[in-house]
Amino acid sequence: MSRVITDPIADMLVRIKNATARKHKNVLIPFSNKKSKILEIIKDQGYIFDFAIEGDSVKKNLNVTLKYKNNISVITGVKRISKPGLKVYSSVEDLPMVLNGYGIAIISTSKGVLTDKQARKENVGGEIVAYIW
Repeated sequence: MSRVITDPIADMLVRIKNATARKHKNVLIPFSNKKSKILEIIKDQGYIFDFAIEGDSVKKNLNVTLKYKNNISVITGVKRISKPGLKVYSSVEDLPMVLNGYGIAIISTSKGVLTDKQARKENVGGEIVAYIW
C-alpha cells in the first residue's frame, strides 16, 4: 500500500524537523522543483549546510545535509502556514516578520519563492508557505 502525501511541503518540513530532533546528518526528501527552491532559500539563509539532487529521472530525491552548531540544530522551529485546504496570502504591506526578524517567512510570489525580506525589497506579496526560525 502506497501513501499519498497531500501536502508535500509540510512533509518536507516535518522530515527536516524530525531529522534535526534525532541529530541526523542527512535527510532524504522526494524531489520537486518547488521543494528545491525552498531548500535553496533555507540554504542561503544558513539554516542547512547543503542539499543535492540524487537519483534518476524517474525517482529523484533531495539529500539535505543539516547544519548544527555546538551539536544543536540551527533550525529550532518550522511552521507550515499555507496548506492545501487553506491558502494564506499576504500583500507586501502585511508580510509577517518571524520572531522580530530572527526567523524567515518563505513566500511564494510571482517573482519566485522568496524570503519575507526579499519580497519586501521586490515589493511583492504572495502565498505565505512557511516560517523557519
